[in-house]
Amino acid sequence: MIEMTGIKKSFGDLKVLEDINLTIGDGEIYGLVGRSGAGKSTLLRCINGLETYDSGSLKVNGIEIKDLGKKQVRACRKHIGMIFQHFSLLERRTVYENIALPMRCWKYRNAHIDRKVKDLLELVGISDKINDKPRVLSGGQKQRVAIARALAMEPEILLCDEATSALDPKTTKSILSLLLEINSQLNLTIVVVTHQMSVVKDLCDNISILEKGRLAATGRVEDVFLHQPPALKRLLGKDEFLLPATGVNIKFLLSAANSHASTISRLSRSLDIDISLVGGKMEKYKDKLLGALIINVQEDRAADVTGYFSEHKLPWEVIDEEYNSLQDSDQDSENL
Repeated sequence: MIEMTGIKKSFGDLKVLEDINLTIGDGEIYGLVGRSGAGKSTLLRCINGLETYDSGSLKVNGIEIKDLGKKQVRACRKHIGMIFQHFSLLERRTVYENIALPMRCWKYRNAHIDRKVKDLLELVGISDKINDKPRVLSGGQKQRVAIARALAMEPEILLCDEATSALDPKTTKSILSLLLEINSQLNLTIVVVTHQMSVVKDLCDNISILEKGRLAATGRVEDVFLHQPPALKRLLGKDEFLLPATGVNIKFLLSAANSHASTISRLSRSLDIDISLVGGKMEKYKDKLLGALIINVQEDRAADVTGYFSEHKLPWEVIDEEYNSLQDSDQDSENL
């Protein structure tokens, strides 16, 4: 569906995108995440030709975007819908007229427009707002109108540029549920630019983390959050836990396969060891439960515990800086 190879983009001396290689499949919901200025919105706009790229290849359904003329780009955008953070609705026009606008630009018949607008309003759940103007709508209702307008031309791809960042958490969840429903019903490929981790966890199948215009991490959402690459840690920051000053604090990760298992009690029985649970977090990623727990054990049993985690394929890390320094020193001594 979307193939990018070696994409580079600069604004003057400022490099915005550097060697982007990415493939987004049909029907996939793909997240582009990163800090402000990482290049994610620029990359999104390259997909529909709103931004040009300096070099590399970006193909949508096998068509190289940079090779298209103005008329061809316009025709290509017909198959790529886009929704924005601040809705971009025409305030003086009704909901009906806002959704109908793309079809009128393409000179569709009035009967087709009327049927399509009503079908789309039914799909996004605001049929009763058909004659209202945007000023009387809530933020969530405005975004539903924007989604309906983006779907008016029956696109194959839907681009979402921070589409929920102006909404409250409850409304965000309802919009994400709507996007999941649209993806399922229409088999629509959705590309989402966001800095909200809740959006990534609830909506996306795969993600890429951008740092200073480069892809710093890419993969399935659950795998990226499970294995915690450095780019993700830098993006999320550190969880603040009040950890015991004695013993060794070990963080281990629970995947969808073992998140319901009694890992700590089994570990305690297997090694005949006392364990203290000192912190943790469990979260849903779409329909899967993933998380991380921090336990405290006696220093002389830490190696037994980490060995148990390794044997059972549970990713782990010791989060005591002093302990890690001692382990590194011991390892250096063994290497001498």
